[in-house]
Parts: sequence; C-alpha cells; structure tokens
Amino acid sequence: MRIDLNSDLGEGFGRWELGDDGALLSIVTSANVACGFHAGDPSVLRRTTADAAARGVAVGAHVGYRDLAGFGRRFIDVPPEDLTADVLYQMGALSAFTRLAGDRIRYVKPHGALYNTIVHHEGQAAAVVEAVRAFDPAMPVLGLPGSRFLSLAGEAGLPVHREAFADRAYTPEGTLVSRHEAGAVLHDPGEIAERCLRIARGEPVTAVDGTEILIEADSLCVHGDSPGAVAIARAVADRLRAEGVTPAPFAP
Repeated sequence: MRIDLNSDLGEGFGRWELGDDGALLSIVTSANVACGFHAGDPSVLRRTTADAAARGVAVGAHVGYRDLAGFGRRFIDVPPEDLTADVLYQMGALSAFTRLAGDRIRYVKPHGALYNTIVHHEGQAAAVVEAVRAFDPAMPVLGLPGSRFLSLAGEAGLPVHREAFADRAYTPEGTLVSRHEAGAVLHDPGEIAERCLRIARGEPVTAVDGTEILIEADSLCVHGDSPGAVAIARAVADRLRAEGVTPAPFAP
C-alpha cells in the first residue's frame, strides 16, 4: 500500500517566518508551495523549491486568493475571468523557480478559502479548472473528495486526486469543520497518526458529531502552520511505515 503525505510550505514572507519547512521536507513526499498571493515572497519560493528538488519532494502550486493580510482564509467574490488569470499568474511564478531548481510543478492544490469555496461554488471551481487546463492540460489537481472542483477537473480531462486532512476535524458530510469552531484542528500526534492509518486502509473515521464516515484519499495533508506540525508529520509517516503503508508522491 502507498499513500502521499503532503504539507503546505513556503508560507513565510519577508522577515516573517511560518513553520519549519526544512524539517517537514525531510518527512513529506509532496510540498504545496505558496505562490505569493496568500503567502510566500520570491526569495521564499526560490529557497523552498530548491530544497524540495534536492530532497526529491514533489512540488505542487498552492494557489489562493490575493489576500496576504488574511492568509488566503477569507472568501473573495472574484469574477471568474479574474480568478483564472490570478491562478495562471501564480502557477507561472512558481514554475519559474521550479525550473531554476531543475524541476517542474507536479500538481495544483488550491489554498484556504479558495479550496473550501470551490467545493460547492460552480463559477469559481470552473475558473480554477480553466486556469490549470490552460497552463497544462495534463496537470494533476488535488482537492476534497466529492467537490465540484474535482468533478469539473475530471470532466476537463485533468488527472484528479483526492485529499484527506490529518489534523482537521470533519463534518458528517465529509467537509472540513470551520476553523472558527472549537475542535476544528487536531493536535495529538498519536491520535492523528491512527486516523491517517485508517484512511490509508480505507476504513471509516469519526466525524465531529460522532458518526463514522469514509474518506477516500490519495494524499494526506499535515498543515505546516499547525502547532507541532513536524511531530505530527513524523508520527504519521512512522505509523504508516510500521503498518506496511509506504509514503510516496501521487504525482511523481
């Protein structure tokens, strides 16, 4: 058995640092690298992509709303044509740095509020799909199972991959509990590792209301900005390997 382990990286900006990218890149198999709109300046992007390439970690474009102040976690009612241009712009910026590192963008994963919005928002989901298709019609995308984004991406011929979140609570419908609600973010490495193992095996996990839900996933995400992110990622990777599940990128 194999499953990808990803994390959101490259989210520092100027003198402001966020997370331990170096440590996480020694654990994860895919890196969702910020593209400058919600976080990440050119120096951060260049350093992160070079480090990922040196370690053999697949780089994905972590595209989001133009929202540095809100870290991309606020909904913005962007006209579809502008959102398509924004996503293309971000992919182009990251692509320049991956090329310098002797690599390329392997996939696209939306960030934050954009990720959650295009679970249901038809217009914005279509706009993101159009941007990815225009950039590379064979580019894989990563998103929430059952989302409009993945449905439209599949219809457009893009390779589709499903994601589960190691450190986030789920609703009974299989969507993420809002960060504004208590218990939305999980912190215990052992508990998180056990849940990730169940997801990798195709077994149900417990939603926030106590019901059992099935989450099908090709990749597990540990948020790089979560407290204890390195310990969580290491616990997940170690538990998977101990149980015969190999962490490996879904988009090599």
